[in-house]
Amino acid sequence: MIKKEMIAMLLAGGQGSRLGVLTKKVAKPAVAFGGKYRIIDFPLSNCINSGIDTVGVLTQYQPLRLNTHIGIGIPWDLDRNEGGVTVLPPYEKSTSSEWYTGTANAIFQNMAYMEQYNPDYVLILSGDHIYKMDYEVMLDFHKANKADVTIATMPVPIEEASRFGIMVTDDTGRITEFEEKPEKPSSNLASMGIYIFNWSVLKEALYTNENQKGCDFGKHILPYCKEKNQRLFAYEYNGYWKDVGTLGSYWEANMELIDIIPEFNLYEAFWKIYTKGDTIPPQYLSNEAVIDKCLISEGAEIYGEVHNSVLGPNVVVGKGSVIRDSIIMGNVEIGEGVTMDKAIIAEDVKIGNNVVIGCGEEAENVLKPAVYSFGIATIGEKSVVPDNVKIGKNTAISGVTTAADYPEGQLASGQVIAKE
Repeated sequence: MIKKEMIAMLLAGGQGSRLGVLTKKVAKPAVAFGGKYRIIDFPLSNCINSGIDTVGVLTQYQPLRLNTHIGIGIPWDLDRNEGGVTVLPPYEKSTSSEWYTGTANAIFQNMAYMEQYNPDYVLILSGDHIYKMDYEVMLDFHKANKADVTIATMPVPIEEASRFGIMVTDDTGRITEFEEKPEKPSSNLASMGIYIFNWSVLKEALYTNENQKGCDFGKHILPYCKEKNQRLFAYEYNGYWKDVGTLGSYWEANMELIDIIPEFNLYEAFWKIYTKGDTIPPQYLSNEAVIDKCLISEGAEIYGEVHNSVLGPNVVVGKGSVIRDSIIMGNVEIGEGVTMDKAIIAEDVKIGNNVVIGCGEEAENVLKPAVYSFGIATIGEKSVVPDNVKIGKNTAISGVTTAADYPEGQLASGQVIAKE
């Protein structure tokens, strides 16, 4: 095997439970984003744009869509004889068969994969953030500081700092202490969950901590490295970075793409976002279609009105329908006379005629108030909504529903219908 200077290990096994029905049948990194993309396209594109050609993608929860999407890595120019992209699910070993139990445990279980490249450095990434970052610049910082571990950080508002791992640094950027989700943070430099380790340092730390239950970078590996007095540095990043872990942040990040001057620009020639492109016919807009401020993917057929929304490939919007402030993923059929406000519709959904989605006053969700909030109506993939029903805000629907599931023809705000 050719020796590689740096390889990337991309953690993509997360369920993303705060995305509710959107991740019922699919891993969070495989959720559609920005019309034609999936969330994992962003860190994968960062790798190839940063000159990293060897990426291990660690999958676990509902991996089928991810595996199909990544394939042999052709869209990211990662179909290589040496290196390229490799999907790494948990596998049965002669002594045991175990799931990945923590971020560091997942990396540890793939020691053999990393060993074959004998890299100088290992880049650890998570597969569920939206951002553009040149990892080569971070590596230069790591080398210049003769660091053992470099952690990418970004300043966050101090009132939000307790949600993150927080770093305290000296004048040189060396980390003097860190706190995992502290109640009273002493700094606002938050870890982004992106690490560069010297290979020898990572290997030693993983072997020493292999028996830690649910071995995790934030809880076990970084504190261990700190105790061993290794050189830990914080690399400060000031670009756009979004954790799309909640329905609200996912909806916001999509909506930001359609601003006149988007904070996150999908159209930059020098930092392309690559994705698996299917062979799809061009979009069709009828003479009655009205569209403003939207992202509309290939294969869409629009016969109604679409305002301030993001549409995936092969979406059909029927005559007389009006869509506002919504995210509609691929292969969704919307009937005629539908009114939709602030909804997230997952892939392969069918919505009947004269349906109203996102109406009435907000009410707290009865099942998962922390998940189904932000005033959004969420419909999970392959769901069916019958004709002539009304659906309120902070609602969730999954499965094939019929008129009998809607008392008096409606799903009130804060209610849930879950069918297999």
